Amino acid sequence: MKVHRLSLISAGLLTFAMSVIVYVFHVYRSDFNATQQNFYPTLLAALFVGFSFNYLVIEFLFKTYGKNQIKKLSHSLPSEILNDEEKNIGFKELSERISGLNQKNITEIDTMKYMEIYRREYIGNVSHELKTPLFSIQGYVETLIDGGVENLNIRDKYLERIDKSVERLINIVTDLDMINKYEAGEINLRLENFDINSLIKETFELLDLEAQKMGAKLILQTSAPLWVNADKQRISQVLINLVSNAIHYSNREKAQVIVSTKPIGNKVLVEVQDNGMGIKPEVLPRIFERFFRAESSRNRKDGGSGLGLAIVKHILHAHGENIEAKSTYLEGTIFRFLLKKEKKA
Repeated sequence: MKVHRLSLISAGLLTFAMSVIVYVFHVYRSDFNATQQNFYPTLLAALFVGFSFNYLVIEFLFKTYGKNQIKKLSHSLPSEILNDEEKNIGFKELSERISGLNQKNITEIDTMKYMEIYRREYIGNVSHELKTPLFSIQGYVETLIDGGVENLNIRDKYLERIDKSVERLINIVTDLDMINKYEAGEINLRLENFDINSLIKETFELLDLEAQKMGAKLILQTSAPLWVNADKQRISQVLINLVSNAIHYSNREKAQVIVSTKPIGNKVLVEVQDNGMGIKPEVLPRIFERFFRAESSRNRKDGGSGLGLAIVKHILHAHGENIEAKSTYLEGTIFRFLLKKEKKA
């Protein structure tokens, strides 16, 4: 059995302290016999002195031992836990640092796992989105090569479909490039004062033909011009995405899309509402994710990239604002966001 020097020193000091107490009692034994009433107070005082002496000495020895051990450990521990200049650190603080490092490592590992899952999902989503138009183009081209080009009706119809598929590919690639820049914080806003209601009317004019095809009525509810300070081009993109979505997913009978604006303090509230099928509560929190489509209200036949709402979220975040979605399944959906209000330019 290995004998530690610290244990020997402690045992020796304890023996020495007890010897001192015995010696004191031996020297003064005649006094104790004469006056027994002084015996117990003296005994208690001697025990207290002995206890205090042992405590201080042992505490000193343990601290010295701890410093020596930590000094030995400093050569094998990472510098982020213990460096050469830290000589007075105790075991408790050292333990807390090691525990903190372990927690940091666990967090980093969890983050790496999440990023790996995100990367796989992202690649899978991109592949899925690109696969549909590419396979369509391949099928149409093969038909034309196999003799379909000789039939003018087939040729024109297939060339038109190829053109639409190519347009969809371009939209997907453009949106991917855009959202990658947004997520990297590469959004340079060009702030200006403009009337948000005028911009909504321009959006309605741009999407009027699309609304007519879907049998949807576009309605602007507002009382007077409302001026905001924002990037007009980016907010136009937000409105186009939200109104276009509302047109496609609004109720097919008596379909209507209502856009309303109103001042709230130093902000302007913009709401885009449809009377469509709505979105199920369990999937509503995910609608701003890349490529996510709620099955009840999203489909790929319309040719969208699946990135529209994600782009909307990033544009508004760049303005320091959030977007909120509320939906009642089978009744409709409302999107709300705020913009900074300004006086007329």
